[in-house]
Amino acid sequence: MSVKNYIDANQDRFISELIDILKIPSISADAAYKGDIQKMAEATQAALKNAGCNHVEICETPGNPIVYGEKIIDPKLPTILVYGHYDVQPADPIELWDSPAFEPVIKKTDIHPDGAIFARGACDDKGQFFMHVKALEYMTTHDELPCNVKFMIEGEEEIGSPSLNWYVKRNQEKLKNDIILISDTGMISNTQPSITTGLRGLSYVEVEVTGPNRDLHSGLYGGAVANPINILTQMIASLHDAENRITIPGFYDKVLELSTEERAEMAKAPFSLDAYKKALDLTDIHGETGYSTNERTAIRPTLDVNGIWGGYTGEGAKTVIASKAFAKISMRLVPYQNPDEITVLFTQYFESLAPASVRVKVTPHHGGDAYVTPIDSIGYKAANRAYTETFGVPAIPQRSGGSIPIVALFEQELKSKSILMGFGLNSDAIHSPNEHYGIFNYLKGIESIPLFYKYYVEMKG
Repeated sequence: MSVKNYIDANQDRFISELIDILKIPSISADAAYKGDIQKMAEATQAALKNAGCNHVEICETPGNPIVYGEKIIDPKLPTILVYGHYDVQPADPIELWDSPAFEPVIKKTDIHPDGAIFARGACDDKGQFFMHVKALEYMTTHDELPCNVKFMIEGEEEIGSPSLNWYVKRNQEKLKNDIILISDTGMISNTQPSITTGLRGLSYVEVEVTGPNRDLHSGLYGGAVANPINILTQMIASLHDAENRITIPGFYDKVLELSTEERAEMAKAPFSLDAYKKALDLTDIHGETGYSTNERTAIRPTLDVNGIWGGYTGEGAKTVIASKAFAKISMRLVPYQNPDEITVLFTQYFESLAPASVRVKVTPHHGGDAYVTPIDSIGYKAANRAYTETFGVPAIPQRSGGSIPIVALFEQELKSKSILMGFGLNSDAIHSPNEHYGIFNYLKGIESIPLFYKYYVEMKG
């Protein structure tokens, strides 16, 4: 039976099984969900066993457990390592969801006329890693698995994968592979597949500005004492110039400028600026002068405030000058920018912006290196052939604005290249209310993944 026929025969079950795991609120950012993290790890273990892995274990780490599984058919054959994550983002703000985040519903949309599953984690990354589990099920059931396969599904990706380095360093022999296959990215559209060939790096910090030793009455002290919220907003505003370039000294020193030819190749990807603005309800776009929208989100570094707070934000009025003000700031980095160096540069500059009337504290959180994969590799060619066969058109190489720091870690520790074979869409609202994943995309992934195995092994020889 072909994979397409197998999917047709099992479609309802595949969807039902995905819905079951989407009901588990495996939120890694909140310790209150520790029990659900364990429950999700156990569900992942059971799914891998049922799909045909001959060894599956839940591996304890200093943080959340990692689920490891393998199907070894011949040590002489190539080995593909599949990476994914079972943890999800918090559902907040809950009031903006049209239906409860952990009560999955299927609804038709203009982009997904066949329906999409609305739930937290539907696309990022439960729906996408589960495609690989179902693809394995088909290959083992029909004796179509052409090589060895290993799975490493972690539970901390949404908080920066703090335990993954610890685990990888201690299990290099167990994780030994020829190539790593990851579905935690997206593609251009349901008619035009793409392969992510680059990821931006990340430096994430939290800043704290302190003024007086307590909240003060704004009438009695206003105008005489520094207001940390006012000062913090001024400092943040100073981080960009009039052309929306980042003002941190040395920030761009290692940024590689792409050639005119490379930028022209990127520009071949279909893109409608009007549709982009309409989808986001924007009257105009905003970004660094001299670059297109797609370039700004893929090949240029950025700095964004992800959250800012301080003082009184409750109902009604409370006239205070806050003692403290806070912000969380992320910087997306491009190849050759070192996240540790950027964090130091940010800290030095941000502290220099503060007047003597306040104290500043910068706390680094997590980060990671940018990554670029070559399009002339066997892995890329195998993925392109798989997409071409299932979608009817070749994939377009595309750099992503997102960050998956573990990709650089894998190359450093396991000496393996990664292929980013994603099936999500930009409109799937990952990390946002009403996250969803198209049923078409879910099933098309299950159809395409076995073809990657087939063509990779053929070309690997």
